[in-house]
Amino acid sequence: MTRRALMTLTFALAVGLGASSAVAQSWPNTKELQLAPDIPGVIAGGTMPEVVVKGLTSADDPLWIPNVGLIFSESQANRIVRLDEGDKPVTFLGDLLNPLGMTLDGQGQLISIQTRPGSMGPRVVWPKGKEKILATEYQGKPFGRPNDIVADKNGGLYFTDPPGNPQAGVPSAVYYVPPGGGAAMRVTDEAGRPNGLQLSFDETILYVNDTGGIHVYAFDVQADGRLANRRIFATYAGRTTASTPAAPVSAADGLTLDDQGRLYALTEAGIEVVSPAGHPLGIIPVWCITRRCQNLGFGGPDRRTLYIAGGGTLIRIPMLARGYAGRVK
Repeated sequence: MTRRALMTLTFALAVGLGASSAVAQSWPNTKELQLAPDIPGVIAGGTMPEVVVKGLTSADDPLWIPNVGLIFSESQANRIVRLDEGDKPVTFLGDLLNPLGMTLDGQGQLISIQTRPGSMGPRVVWPKGKEKILATEYQGKPFGRPNDIVADKNGGLYFTDPPGNPQAGVPSAVYYVPPGGGAAMRVTDEAGRPNGLQLSFDETILYVNDTGGIHVYAFDVQADGRLANRRIFATYAGRTTASTPAAPVSAADGLTLDDQGRLYALTEAGIEVVSPAGHPLGIIPVWCITRRCQNLGFGGPDRRTLYIAGGGTLIRIPMLARGYAGRVK
């Protein structure tokens, strides 16, 4: 039996048995798009992801903004891209500094992580005329290469710095910029190599993916934005030894949630769906043509479309689940 035939048979058996655990994708991720398994309330079995855009220099952090539509970062082209009415990528903002993660604050300002050396950190990039640098260092030491970001309802910002800056003595960490600006606070350096992050509905919990481990961690959010009570929220199924031969890791990246509090994480396995209690619900296999996908977010007028970006590719998947409407991200 060929590998393709074996994969097809495995998928058919998984759907037929109603499997929604990691067993439903026991093979390594593939560069070919595959039908999704049935995950009740999340996605209908047999749903096929659709490639919307491909061939860009890079793609990251899809974000749906009311009255604007779907935007995402093309870091290597120093721009933020908008998907126009004909599904064509057009420049929304240019002349940026290798942008990555994005979020929208309570004032409707688009905040983007810039990653060019000498200019690393979050800054307001839109609307025009409101541009502002928010943070470039911690206690006089530059960040390593910040990655993902989320805004809380008070106007504070959490962002991750996965590699840290070992030369400057700055570890991998999560930082918080208080409402109204001010010096960045290091709120934890106990999340391994922190990457994707997300707040719970009531913003009492911050979830942080460890891209260099196998867990997503949960932290209690304190009144001043600091974090406490780190614990393992869930353990991912995805594994790779590509960058860490001695210890397999999940390569967990972007993180989003739906209106039922389920978390969706991109890992080496695809999109791993986790219940509000931290239990695995299933895996949606997905690959961004040239590499593992990097970030994801719900969009569309009804927020029932899941957009996934990575490696110069943008993919969308129609979902049964609806994205959380209380925040843009």
